[in-house]
Amino acid sequence: MVRLTIRVDFEPGHALGPGKVRLLEQIEEAGSIRGAASALKMSYRRAWLLLQALEKTFGAPLIETATGGAKGGGAALTGSGKKVVRLYREMERRAATATATQAKALVHSRYSKVKKLRKAYKKR
Repeated sequence: MVRLTIRVDFEPGHALGPGKVRLLEQIEEAGSIRGAASALKMSYRRAWLLLQALEKTFGAPLIETATGGAKGGGAALTGSGKKVVRLYREMERRAATATATQAKALVHSRYSKVKKLRKAYKKR
């Protein structure tokens, strides 16, 4: 299987890619930064630093947090956060569709090469 991933570089030090988008999606799903970080097997600190980088890149918070209380606080995507995720995933879908033929050709080329190498190795 082949999968196309996209990284959007804005200016030096400011990028958006599959990891940051997945973090945002997990926050929406888990309802907390800690839960999202745990699901993605990363530290809370790493998740928090990525979220700070996203806020700096987009000039606005992409998540909103609530502290403690009876329900224990949590986090959710802001409207801007939801928009960033939606636009990124749409770019990904369109790019995958536009490059499907070339991706299949790459997979075929890879498997053809692997078969040739296996044959050559078996002859030894």
